[in-house]
Amino acid sequence: MESFGSFFKNKKILITGGAGAIGGQLARRLVELGAGRIVILDNLSSSYTWNIARGGNVQFIEGDILDEEKLRWAFKCRPEIVYHLAAHFANQNSVDNPETDLMVNGVGILKVLQYAQLTGVERFVYSSSGCGVYGLDSKMPFEEHDVSIRLHTPYQVTKLLGELYTNYFYSMHGLPIVNARFFNSYGPGEVPGQYRNVIPNFMFWAMKGIPLPITGDGTETRDWTFVGDIVTGLLLMGVRDEAVGEAFNLGNGHEQHVIDMASRILELTGSEAGITFTQRRDWDVKTRLLSCIDKARTRLGYEPKIPFERGLERTYEWFVDNWENIKSSAEFASPAP
Repeated sequence: MESFGSFFKNKKILITGGAGAIGGQLARRLVELGAGRIVILDNLSSSYTWNIARGGNVQFIEGDILDEEKLRWAFKCRPEIVYHLAAHFANQNSVDNPETDLMVNGVGILKVLQYAQLTGVERFVYSSSGCGVYGLDSKMPFEEHDVSIRLHTPYQVTKLLGELYTNYFYSMHGLPIVNARFFNSYGPGEVPGQYRNVIPNFMFWAMKGIPLPITGDGTETRDWTFVGDIVTGLLLMGVRDEAVGEAFNLGNGHEQHVIDMASRILELTGSEAGITFTQRRDWDVKTRLLSCIDKARTRLGYEPKIPFERGLERTYEWFVDNWENIKSSAEFASPAP
């Protein structure tokens, strides 16, 4: 684990979307690092109270980033660092609900940035999407300068829009921003559901004896990155002065085949339900995803620590330990995929 010394000690920190998988792990790490006050603002649209970080210095505000009253309350402590993780997630959800996606990911970040500017925030870290801002015309592995405007879902569009807004506030108002481009985060803390990521959904279905539905033929690859490594990257973005005004990929830097991931989950869970294959969704045009993390390595000292196999094991351990809560919280349109 990287040493951050006393940097976060007694700091006041706001995490929007702090009840989610990444936000929750970030809050727990900040508690360990001695942060003075951690304010979590989350509307629980994709998270649950049983999964929120606990501690005497953690304050949870249930509310939406579009709610002016809740935002004023969240910024009342005048946070020194803001981690803006709240989002309308993810691709299929944005296709089904494009107006909500625009409101939350567009108007929402604009409101949060305005409050950050007014209260003199010292660092604003935005959760962008490496899977979103790079397109078919971007070269693999994806490098930070090679973003695309030929995107395929509203989620991808609004994640890029968020970066345009942060860059505007940096160039015009001097707000010290950092753009974090996540690649396929997975790990403890993410509850499965209709619009959630594939690994928690596959883990859930395997434990319930339901076949795992692969969209495509399974040779597709993803750059799955353990949540703890992403949290370390976020902390480095809060510490390093070299990060200000920049965008960084937070990936693992390795490709994993979807069918290998599914097979390993079946092994871990002891499921004999097997795998099925379905047609790829219209917007799912990227058969490969791979990040270049050289910039984050060089400028931040970022280095992923958790191998994919170990990350899957730790995710399964979390599922076993929290199985009753997960079963009661998982939300799908139908009981089977």
